[in-house]
Amino acid sequence: MPALPSEREPSAARNVYVFGATSLLNDTASEMAYWVLPAFLVSLGAGPAQLGLIEGLAESVASFAQLFSGYLTDRIDRRKPLVVAGYFVANAVKPLLAVVSAWWQILLIRFSDRLAKGVRGAPRDVMVAESVPKERLGSAYGLIQSMDSAGAILGPLVALFLLAHYGIRSVFWAAAIPGALCVVVALFGIRETKRGAPDRGDLKSANAAGTPPDPPVSQKARDMGHPAASGVTLPGSFYVVLIAVSLFSLGNSSDMFLVMRAQNVGIPVAMAPLLGLVFNITYTLGSWPAGWISDRFSRRGIAAAGYLIYAAVYFVFGRAPSTLAIWITMAVYGLYYALTQPVLKALVVETVGQEVRGRALGVYAFATSVATLAASLITGQLWKHYGAGVPFYFSAGLAATAAVVLAVSGNARKN
Repeated sequence: MPALPSEREPSAARNVYVFGATSLLNDTASEMAYWVLPAFLVSLGAGPAQLGLIEGLAESVASFAQLFSGYLTDRIDRRKPLVVAGYFVANAVKPLLAVVSAWWQILLIRFSDRLAKGVRGAPRDVMVAESVPKERLGSAYGLIQSMDSAGAILGPLVALFLLAHYGIRSVFWAAAIPGALCVVVALFGIRETKRGAPDRGDLKSANAAGTPPDPPVSQKARDMGHPAASGVTLPGSFYVVLIAVSLFSLGNSSDMFLVMRAQNVGIPVAMAPLLGLVFNITYTLGSWPAGWISDRFSRRGIAAAGYLIYAAVYFVFGRAPSTLAIWITMAVYGLYYALTQPVLKALVVETVGQEVRGRALGVYAFATSVATLAASLITGQLWKHYGAGVPFYFSAGLAATAAVVLAVSGNARKN
């Protein structure tokens, strides 16, 4: 695997690795708590409907925060404060799970956590895009995603140890340690990137076409109402991607329903963190290679393959033939994440001009989060009224349809 290029300023190029480290630490803290939440909710007297409400509302606040921060990112020169603040708030509230006594208190904590994630998402991803050439976007996002999911391996392992020797609440207290380290790394490691310089990929494309690249946009121009701030129309290719991803997201409910389904089939509560470990191993090993491959082949085709894998996994969870089948499909589930998360992010960035990357990422995150809100609520209600299998079949069908839309749109562009 080739190393990420260092053609940008050293301070900018190192951001990819710093963001990777913060993602590893932040996800270690998050995943320690995330995979034991369903069992913790049950101990407080809650069930699938409450889980759907908690995850749905948490994602809804994240969606509005992402939309706002995306627009804000295109108007400000200093993105680091937003990113650091997002990591700080998210990791300050996680340990509070250790002292809650009712399910609605978990709702408030998840609400704050997702709000913080929404605020930091767009500025971080734009800073990554400004730190590497366009032809290495997939590799950059893939590396960060691999580090993120590596944290999702460490988190469940630590949670398993703590559950065996102490209890659920000890997991939440311990999550404060990697969370605090994440904030320290973000505060002292991230460097601001310089906006306005044309991307190397843009320069090459412009030279080949015989046309000059778009000029850099100054802060004064943005303040005076430059299109980068208000009037640029996002291209049609972006909206095609958005339609496919939103359709998929309508069936992409919280992974906590997978955990609840596994427990429903007969996998013990104490093994829930191990479910996270199984799929995150595949996710970690696959993300960077998937991003690297997407720099050389069709990003749409790779993401469509990820959606088909998702459809197959959810179909198996709907049938739930055995606990062995659940373990195997949970491992395969990591491939869906690896083939979609870093690849789609790179696809969104490359379909728009650099002056509206924040807006595009914000709209993309907003649309998918709103759809995910609906998905969690729909899944909770379908499960309640029609049984456990129906919501998984519903999700599988939407994923397969979205894969076709994404793949066909890619072929249409070639023609």
